[in-house]
Amino acid sequence: MGGASKQAVGIDTPRVDCHAHVFDADMPTCPTAWTVPDYEFTAEQLLGEMDEHGIDYAVLSGLSISGEYNDYMIRALRRHKRLRGTAIVSAPSELYALERMRDDGIVGIRLQLARRDVLPDFDSFDYRILLRRVRDLGWHVQLAIEGERLPGVLDTLLASGVDVVIDHFGHPDPADPLNCPGLRAMLAAVDTGRCWVKLSGGFRLAGTAAWREDPDGDLETLAQTVAAELVKKVGSDRLLWGSDAPYVGYENRMSYGQVLESFRGWVPDPAHRDEISQTAMKLYFS
Repeated sequence: MGGASKQAVGIDTPRVDCHAHVFDADMPTCPTAWTVPDYEFTAEQLLGEMDEHGIDYAVLSGLSISGEYNDYMIRALRRHKRLRGTAIVSAPSELYALERMRDDGIVGIRLQLARRDVLPDFDSFDYRILLRRVRDLGWHVQLAIEGERLPGVLDTLLASGVDVVIDHFGHPDPADPLNCPGLRAMLAAVDTGRCWVKLSGGFRLAGTAAWREDPDGDLETLAQTVAAELVKKVGSDRLLWGSDAPYVGYENRMSYGQVLESFRGWVPDPAHRDEISQTAMKLYFS
């Protein structure tokens, strides 16, 4: 099942890319899509990048711009057993549909709440049903949201009994990343034993609109600062790494090699990077 060996590639790499996307060039997109790529990035292209860099497995994230159109991702999971995925679904979603997704390689649902004017009511009956089904399936909720909105949503999700994986460092406040309410809420959630944090999309931490407003801005300093804090206070048993390939909005500035090099800078101890790989294997592929 594995790709190119690390020994053959000759570099230090994680075993699992925990955050990547695949899509074709003519997928249906939501009216509210924040961008619409004019190219394709297929599962085969992703696997080619992984093999080139010695990475064995990947987790595909539901594509926010296509809403509940999970079809393309699910077909990729059926073709490639090295892949797992998280799906974007509506509440409450039928159990039979979710069970079929599980059999195809889906391991959780993605709540893509960034750039949303109004958040769902997770205390509503439909969402309580959905979250109970997620819990019963042994899945997790993958959460993408701006850091200032994280505390309330995290409290509600954890109270439902589900496990939570937070995307992109939790998007802490760029003005005060180490002391903001979002980071504090995330650290408290990790202490429950039911929350993990992704070191992914570091180039996005300046804000969800920065790719348009400041396309030539600093893509590394903020991520380096927050990563050091997370390594110290969260630990490698609750951290994951993801490439966020194909870096939508930053395609001209990022590459697979660059995001791997960033990860080595964020987590300079090879032993800690290996432990993060073990965490990913246990969460997604055990």
